[in-house]
Amino acid sequence: MKYAISIGYRHIDCAAIYQNEDEVGRAIKASISDGTVEREELFIVSKLWNSHHHPDYVSDGLKESLKSLGLDYLDLYLMHSPMAFKENCGLEPKDENGHVIYSEVDYVDTWLAMENCVNEGLVHSIGVSNFNSHQIQRILNICKIRPVTNQVECHPYFNQKKLIDYCKQQQITITAYSPLGSGDRPWANISEPNLMENPTLKKMAQAYSKSVAQILIRYQLQRGLIVIPKSVSETRIKENMEIENFQLSECDMDTLDSMDCNLRYLHHLWVKDHVHFPFDIEF
Repeated sequence: MKYAISIGYRHIDCAAIYQNEDEVGRAIKASISDGTVEREELFIVSKLWNSHHHPDYVSDGLKESLKSLGLDYLDLYLMHSPMAFKENCGLEPKDENGHVIYSEVDYVDTWLAMENCVNEGLVHSIGVSNFNSHQIQRILNICKIRPVTNQVECHPYFNQKKLIDYCKQQQITITAYSPLGSGDRPWANISEPNLMENPTLKKMAQAYSKSVAQILIRYQLQRGLIVIPKSVSETRIKENMEIENFQLSECDMDTLDSMDCNLRYLHHLWVKDHVHFPFDIEF
């Protein structure tokens, strides 16, 4: 994290469920203390986890992240998912059969509590993650503060065009997570194609004298999306920044669009029976 900040990264995407906000906070503090960056130059994002959806616990969830990160405010706070889990039983409360225990809290009520966090000055903007269009519309129907972004899985195998078009109509940005295909996901199925090994992408990368990752990041930027690649390698962290000195042709953008096969890598099937499971409809 310190290295990323030192070479120019400013958007830092965090979440309570990642369980590394203490470490990220130390890196932020060190980078500010040594003069590398000022707090105002950073755009720090965190996310409300499912076990804090009850309106009484939303503010607590945010304050816990602020404490871990060593910050007075967040630039953006997202509802990590529309699915609420049982409160006060850990991050993933489970019954004797190992099934996640759900809460009956409606994400609409959670959203109203998130608006209060803005009013209290704990966060500047709020948004959602892993929401479908119907769920976003329910929030838009009641909100006083509109979601500024919807953070969702997005890559050429799952390009989210219809959801992007819907959100654009609502003036909601899309933040693309897993833009490189989440090859390190622990539940990977060997039958699922590896995006980074796609022959068309490799050929395209060679033509531009770029890496496959750089092609994938550039693709999302040219679509007008916010993109958040992840890496722990300094070489790749630096490489992922070097995407401003080339432009994908219209033909290559069309080729990347045509690769869509509705392949969601982060499918969340273990909570598919949740009443607010977001991936049962097209978009």
